[in-house]
Amino acid sequence: MEGRDVELTHLDRVFWPEVGLTKRDLLAFYAWIAPLLIPHVRDRPFTIKRHYTVPRGPFVWEKDAPPELPPWIPVSPQPAKSRRGALVRYPLVNEPAALLWMVEYGCIDLHVWPSHADRPDRPTYVLFDLDPSSVPFSDVVRAALLLRDALEAMRLEAVVRTTGGEGLHVHVPVERRYTHDETRRFAELVTGALVRASDGLITAERAVERRHGVYIDTKMNGHGQQIVSAYSVRPLPGAPVATPLRWDELTEDLEPRAFTMKAVRERVEREGDLAARLLHRGQRIDALLRGDWPT
Repeated sequence: MEGRDVELTHLDRVFWPEVGLTKRDLLAFYAWIAPLLIPHVRDRPFTIKRHYTVPRGPFVWEKDAPPELPPWIPVSPQPAKSRRGALVRYPLVNEPAALLWMVEYGCIDLHVWPSHADRPDRPTYVLFDLDPSSVPFSDVVRAALLLRDALEAMRLEAVVRTTGGEGLHVHVPVERRYTHDETRRFAELVTGALVRASDGLITAERAVERRHGVYIDTKMNGHGQQIVSAYSVRPLPGAPVATPLRWDELTEDLEPRAFTMKAVRERVEREGDLAARLLHRGQRIDALLRGDWPT
């Protein structure tokens, strides 16, 4: 990190007392995983979720680059709908030193746009966000496998990962030719078909009080949405990590909380980057958007 001064403080502060993990442990993990993680956040507008002291403590969302941001961390001015088109200066976490600076500033988990800063209106993937509503995680696994089968029938590859929370994310890499509205429409079309075919397992009910089953959230396909990155540690008990998986790992006894920093280091040494498919050439969904579905 030549020429990049990042002063790291309070390294022995206990961040996860239930498992004895400190800020030093968090920084060490991010420094180690950075070569795999950075390509997934590089050149994407980064939204700072700043914890003032420890995970699960008070935090604030900061979109604008803070005054403390070092000059060597680039920013991307983007118009914000929430500010009536006024520009927001989003940081770009393009190198390991920038990642460590963000952690020192208070970031635990990492949130980036589904598009790159140079073409903010063209996402690089379609996201299916699967969340359980009064059902066990094994149902989320079942729903994800149904989604995989549907995508395979369309000859589309997808990457599945834990979120670090209770759900799963399924990403379908697409060429940077589609708008956010188009990727959301595609997600809605696929989800609607799954709702009809899943015999109550999958729901698209947006009203929480009426929702039961595995909810597939499609609204995360949108301009300026903040998506948790692969290999992001979450500020939850046990410090779970958003972890890419092989599809054959999706079994009924899958336990997302088992993907700790230590476990992820071990599996990355063994498996490499299981999300690497998202970094390569995207896929076309033109025919599917026109309603030309496989029979």
